[in-house]
Amino acid sequence: MNITFLDWSIIASFFIISISIGIYMSKRAGKGMTDFFLSGRKLPWYIAGTSMVATTFAADTPLAVTELVSQNGVSGNWLWWNMLFGGMLTVFFFARLWRRSGIITDAEFVSIRYSGKEAEFLRGFRAVYIGIFMNIIVIAWVNLAMVKILQVMFPEFTVMGMQEFSFLGLEFSSHLIAVAGLMIFTAIYSALSGLWGVSLTDSFQFIVAMTGSIILAVFAVNHADVGGVIGLKEKLPEWAFDFFPTLSNADSDELAGTGMLKMGLTAFIAYLGVQWWASWYPGAEPGGGGYIAQRMMSAKNEKHSLFATLWFQIAHFAVRPWPWIVAALAALVLYPNEADKGATYVMLIRDLMPSGLLGLLLAAFLAAYMSTIASQTVWGTSYIINDLYKPFINKTADEKKYVKISRITTFALMFFSLFVTTQFDKISDAWKFVLAMSGGIGPVLLFRWFWWRINAWSEISAMIAPYIIYPILIYGFNLDVLKSDFELSLIIIALWSSIVWVSVTLLTPAVKNEKLISFYEKIHPGGPGWKKIALQKPEVKADTGYGKLFLNWIVGIFMVMSALFGTGKIIFAEYIYGFTFLGLSVLAATFIAYNLKGTLKSD
Repeated sequence: MNITFLDWSIIASFFIISISIGIYMSKRAGKGMTDFFLSGRKLPWYIAGTSMVATTFAADTPLAVTELVSQNGVSGNWLWWNMLFGGMLTVFFFARLWRRSGIITDAEFVSIRYSGKEAEFLRGFRAVYIGIFMNIIVIAWVNLAMVKILQVMFPEFTVMGMQEFSFLGLEFSSHLIAVAGLMIFTAIYSALSGLWGVSLTDSFQFIVAMTGSIILAVFAVNHADVGGVIGLKEKLPEWAFDFFPTLSNADSDELAGTGMLKMGLTAFIAYLGVQWWASWYPGAEPGGGGYIAQRMMSAKNEKHSLFATLWFQIAHFAVRPWPWIVAALAALVLYPNEADKGATYVMLIRDLMPSGLLGLLLAAFLAAYMSTIASQTVWGTSYIINDLYKPFINKTADEKKYVKISRITTFALMFFSLFVTTQFDKISDAWKFVLAMSGGIGPVLLFRWFWWRINAWSEISAMIAPYIIYPILIYGFNLDVLKSDFELSLIIIALWSSIVWVSVTLLTPAVKNEKLISFYEKIHPGGPGWKKIALQKPEVKADTGYGKLFLNWIVGIFMVMSALFGTGKIIFAEYIYGFTFLGLSVLAATFIAYNLKGTLKSD
């Protein structure tokens, strides 16, 4: 690999444009917390939605997809494609409600929905648990992926001639120090511009990242040793191109080495029947949440909020994966004996890209990394300031003071995440831990909008229950199988957690009536779950048309899946199937547009 002056010039231009956006938007972001964390609630749908997509396009994502494809072919992506079901639910049922709420963070939702000391505790606990603890884990995960990329691209890289450094008893590799430099740069423009700059920079970085991914896929599949799409299909087994997993009752030993993703009944139920609605996971929270809710609340109005979230689902599931999948399949041909399949994606860049394009691909990885880090830190900072510092430490500071503390907190959050990164060698199973330990919280996050009886204790018990249930099952009932069987543990934990939170809900006092009325007047949710409050406030015009929304949800899933499969079929030269799927997707989109007409507020 030979990085030329042209490559460095492209990378330098990327940095200059990114920091320029931050500087340009800094004055607008400094007006107050709403401007800093929510862009003054003025983001158009295409910026808000693209920012969502860019945030989930982390440096580790193409590497993870490459590993899935190497193990199970295209169908291996169902391990995350299943999250479309929950994502589309957010589009039609929750996007407009988040925009209507008028809050700054999803943790603040607690203060408008629940009452009592337990509500105050829950808000602070969520700020610490999600905004600090979980957020730092996610940032550390993304950091490790970037370190891995730099190790493949620049194996001889050193800082002041040294490969490793010690600081406060911790070991920092030269590659991790380089990542620290990227974090500081990202912190500068994030702290300057808040969500205004982050969203605009995300959009720019997403274009760079997608352009680079597409170019890499084209170069990889057209390499002489691959021979284009036709050669790719000749050199790889048929199962590698199957879009759907196969159900099988065979045990894991029998399935070993067969290639195709073959799900047993337990795995099928876990991934397609439980995970998408039962578990909390960054970017895929049931009902929306985290940085997804942040973007929905920052949109111009309810219409822009819904369309932003809809664009996110389309781009996230139907557009973005295919360049990665094609490159991953080509990597199977070019690097058949490479043990680290995820690293083969980076090897494609190292070995195939000519001068100029190499710089663009490096900039694409930097874009993927920085967009995620920027969004995670601004989102995490919003929790720390809005839901911890302001309500519990300093309630009387002016808006500019809160913005100043927010900027300082952005750097502190990155600093601590860097130290956490040094404590991990491999965290590829961290997502399974997060999904399992949040099993059962999903229904509470969904029903709290539509059933008046949900209270703060419902959420508290749902969050704590898995951490009690899991060790009881392991050590009390000697169910050691749960340690290795993620799918079974997810189902059992989700079931028992649901029993716990439903019981706690019915055994604890309801939210105070005046708080429920206030929430109903502000959000005006409809449905039978609010009948008790609706009878007290007949003048409030509650939402209706839930039958249409449910139909839109089903058709929306069909639309995105048809676009996903149609694009894939066209790429693999199966044009009749491909254009048929795309035609069905267009029909579904037309149906949804007609069904939504006149139902969204745009003022």
